Amino acid sequence: MGLKSYAKGVVKEGKRVRWPKRDVLIPSVVVVVIIAAITGLILFAEDVAGAQIIKILQSAFGGK
Repeated sequence: MGLKSYAKGVVKEGKRVRWPKRDVLIPSVVVVVIIAAITGLILFAEDVAGAQIIKILQSAFGGK
């Protein structure tokens, strides 16, 4: 299978896809961005908490 036939297949499949309408797409994108932002904040908070725990443990056990 060559690159040219692969590209033709991709275009053919792309035309068969039922793409969502704008009135459905925009709210979905907003939900995904909000969930990604919340997840990022949670991971950031966990990272900061983990760094603080490591710092406390290092000072408790005579580390630098």
